[in-house]
Amino acid sequence: MIELRGLTKRFGGQLAVDGVTCTITPGRVTGFLGPNGAGKTTTMRMILGLDAPTAGGVTVNGRRYADLPVPMREVGALLDARAVHGGRTAYHHLLCLAQSNRIDRRRIDEVLGLVGLEAVARRRAGRFSLGMSQRLGIAAALLGDPAVLLFDEPVNGLDPDGILWIRNLMRDLAAEGRTVLVSSHLMSEMALTADHLVVIGRGRLIADTGLEAFMRGGADRSVLVRTAQAATFGDRLRAAGAEVRRDRADALTVSGLDSAEIGRLAALDGVPLVELTPRGQSLEEAFMALTRESVEFGVER
Repeated sequence: MIELRGLTKRFGGQLAVDGVTCTITPGRVTGFLGPNGAGKTTTMRMILGLDAPTAGGVTVNGRRYADLPVPMREVGALLDARAVHGGRTAYHHLLCLAQSNRIDRRRIDEVLGLVGLEAVARRRAGRFSLGMSQRLGIAAALLGDPAVLLFDEPVNGLDPDGILWIRNLMRDLAAEGRTVLVSSHLMSEMALTADHLVVIGRGRLIADTGLEAFMRGGADRSVLVRTAQAATFGDRLRAAGAEVRRDRADALTVSGLDSAEIGRLAALDGVPLVELTPRGQSLEEAFMALTRESVEFGVER
């Protein structure tokens, strides 16, 4: 478990993290979302003791990271896939970490196999592609078989097979009862991976909720209606109080009425429907709506 209590960080006059309080619990994948510059990486660095809070605090399993006697056995993290000595082989990079945390060297072969790097274990890490470096970083995070795992943009550089692999890995780790915190800018991937979301903007917590609740919250839910009588049926729906947008000659997007009400009106008017599909907003749409005022580097649309 990771607990943040009033966590605050200033860099000179810049407030990077502003009083964040939340709990990352075991048994689920928690997606950590926010626009660029929101404070996600700074928060993760404070969890790991790499940056000191200006105020507030953070604990892992009830203790500060710096107080953990053998940290890699309790917390595994991937923050920067390229933070590896380029002259070391993958095996020797992991060996150095294992020896510093009293981890049996047999575990090295286990994690190399788990991430699919056993064939390149003796290759120098400086010659790895970004995707291979990500896999090595994940191997390092798993080395101590920790109960708490943090991943910052873990799918960067991975091919589709690798993305599917890391998605399933994170879900499997959570299913084992571990605490899994993962940040990503890929909303489509988070929609498939996360169970719970923590969202920050300009350093402040703006959401701490389940994935489904987040996507429902404030949603302008709509219904896709397809009919050859789209023009006249659209007028009928507007008269009934709906908002109607005509997308194609035979397609309407309707909000303000649910599918049952639309179907009832169609039956009353004898309008044959080809399609009647309720549609909610996507995670990307919900995220963009919630964080619109928190974007630091935006463009006019």
